[in-house]
Amino acid sequence: MKFTNHTVHKDSIVDICDDGINIKDYIQVKINSGVREDKDDPFFVCDLGDIVKKWKKFRQWLPQVEPFYAIKCNPDAVVASLLAKLGANFDCASKNEIKQVLDLGVSPDRIIFANPCKQSSFIKYAAANNVKMMTFDNEPELYKIKNHFPNAELVIRIQVDDSKSLCKLGLKFGVAPAQAKDLLKVAKNLDLNVIGVSFHVGSGCYSASLFYDAVELAHTVFVQANEIGYKFTLLDVGGGFPGTDIDDITFEDTAKELTRGFDAFFPPSKGIRIIAEPGRFFVASALTSVCNVTSIRKVAGSSTAKSDKHPSDGFMYYLNDGVYGSFNCILFDHQHPEPYPLYVETNAQTYPCSVWGPTCDSMDCISKMSYLPKMNIGDWICFDNMGAYTCAAASKFNGYNLASIVYMCRDHLSHDVVSNSNAAVQPVKKMSQKLENIMIGAAANKM
Repeated sequence: MKFTNHTVHKDSIVDICDDGINIKDYIQVKINSGVREDKDDPFFVCDLGDIVKKWKKFRQWLPQVEPFYAIKCNPDAVVASLLAKLGANFDCASKNEIKQVLDLGVSPDRIIFANPCKQSSFIKYAAANNVKMMTFDNEPELYKIKNHFPNAELVIRIQVDDSKSLCKLGLKFGVAPAQAKDLLKVAKNLDLNVIGVSFHVGSGCYSASLFYDAVELAHTVFVQANEIGYKFTLLDVGGGFPGTDIDDITFEDTAKELTRGFDAFFPPSKGIRIIAEPGRFFVASALTSVCNVTSIRKVAGSSTAKSDKHPSDGFMYYLNDGVYGSFNCILFDHQHPEPYPLYVETNAQTYPCSVWGPTCDSMDCISKMSYLPKMNIGDWICFDNMGAYTCAAASKFNGYNLASIVYMCRDHLSHDVVSNSNAAVQPVKKMSQKLENIMIGAAANKM
């Protein structure tokens, strides 16, 4: 196994790897590395190459759409820096998110303040830093903006059908399309500059057709705006894009429905700028969680085994990360992470098991039922697709440290980073070195 290791900070490692290295091989190498306070602490492996591939897929399937990465999904400094270098813009929801992005060297015109209900001091901060583009969905918000940032470029957030999404954002945000015209009249009377429409079909959308329907609905608001004197130039299609291969729909499905909507209602001849706010699409599959088995309890089952392969006796496995930490996605994001052992013998017998987090809280359960082989204290359990809404909302409840992150990128994908951040074509070795410099600089921001 070959890779070049760069220790930047005790919580940050960047490795440019040979193309043949897989995640499990890499994890085995990193288990005994010195990047964690204790050797058995939990950690994430972040495959930066996976993010590069997602970037290429987005640009291939939606070339007319500018991605504004929803940094709330995963605000890790290395991830954010990589996306900035690739050319992503950013969707921010608070003062601190805006500051983080600006500190990366991202210009203010590459940020949308996409929180329809903002703290007044945050609006003042956006004004002081020339972050002009921001959303709204109610009349009092317009008066706040008039008082604190009258030159802002506003985007009206409308409610759309999100009934087939796991997180229904319409419960909290968005003006009903039937009321949008009246709200726009208020903005017009306040002499505010409204430039377009935004929507969000909901996080974890599992019906691609909702994207087309939402584009059609947004078009009706464009027409209403035109009737009262606005000439909209922007359409923001929000997020909700699937981020893994196990989702109910594919990214390609959503891209086809959006493209169908663009062709019908916003063809290129209209000159409308189209943006999106993908979060989980870019990062969900990029991170793998690696946890240590700290305790084991044997559980006696019924006298009749389920099958020869699945005996009725089972185990409770206790890990050193849980729902108060990285697995908060179970509570907040409706996710169901599937555990698997890092080391497993071929055709090993499996048992009915429950998997628990480390805190002294009985709701700290990662999986009520999984079939796993018999394991020992000190063994490692992994979970794929852990990049979205995991480390972003993790806490230190009960005094547990947050899981650290180590970073890898396969060499051929590192070239794509450089080709996007530097127009000049460079030799392969220099490309790899350039990626190392980019990532090392990003990791330094975590110190």
